[in-house]
Amino acid sequence: MGTRDSYAAPRRRWSWPLRAAAGAGLALVLTACGSGRASSDFAHGYLPLDSVGATNHTDRIQALWNGSWIAALLVGIVVWGLTLWCAVAYRRRKGDPELPPQVRYNLPIEILYTTVPVMMVGVLFFYTARDEAAILDRTGNVDHTVAVIGKKWGWDFNYVEEDVYSPGRQATLTGVEGVEATLPELVLPVDQDVRFQVVSIDVNHSFWIPAFLFKMDAIAGSPNEFVVRPTKEGVFQGKCAELCGEYHSEMLFNVRVVSEDEYDSYIEDLRDKGQEGQLSTQLAGEVERNAAVPRDSEGTNH
Repeated sequence: MGTRDSYAAPRRRWSWPLRAAAGAGLALVLTACGSGRASSDFAHGYLPLDSVGATNHTDRIQALWNGSWIAALLVGIVVWGLTLWCAVAYRRRKGDPELPPQVRYNLPIEILYTTVPVMMVGVLFFYTARDEAAILDRTGNVDHTVAVIGKKWGWDFNYVEEDVYSPGRQATLTGVEGVEATLPELVLPVDQDVRFQVVSIDVNHSFWIPAFLFKMDAIAGSPNEFVVRPTKEGVFQGKCAELCGEYHSEMLFNVRVVSEDEYDSYIEDLRDKGQEGQLSTQLAGEVERNAAVPRDSEGTNH
């Protein structure tokens, strides 16, 4: 066997690594597509199941997410297969020379390795930019405006058109069941467009409702806005997604999406409590308005 023959195209028996890689990828997909909860999770890209139909944007976000990770998985399978195939098919054998024939370049392969990734990034960019523009579209009329005020370590909510507010406080996580019922609450009407104005009065936070598949940074002194339409009644979790300090993990709240009548009743309840007007969105001084409950060195609330 000559030098060139030693590094010629691999024998047909080495096609098995490609088959093995393809089989592994297929097995992974079939396993995830099984029955029960795993199948449901896989179909929704392992996103929170309560996000299905939660807002007018969740279907779009889920489709983008699923398309992205499926494309990434397929690319990974091809790369893993080629890597394994090359490692096995072109391994050094007895009688092979010290080095294989050296070449300076392979123009067709280099063009392929350049154009394919550029095309992939271009496709991903197109769909991401398209969906981002739709999700962040703030044009058109809205039914309600809610000013979300992040602070250490809680959330305040101003219902702007109704001219009432709901002050929030830091959650008290004791490990005892039922804590969720004591969290601050944001109430939204179903099937109505809500404009959120998100701002912080101290350090940067991030307003996140996982079921909505969306979060928006609360930047000190620089409000951000987005518009969303809740389309499913229910209670959803909310939290801060920006590491903002000592009690970041306790910066929790509930989101309750209700009918229009229930929403109107909730607004009237706030008025009856004397919570009329709007809480300030200006940067706080050293003594913070509505600050978190102070704690002693043992973590006990006062």
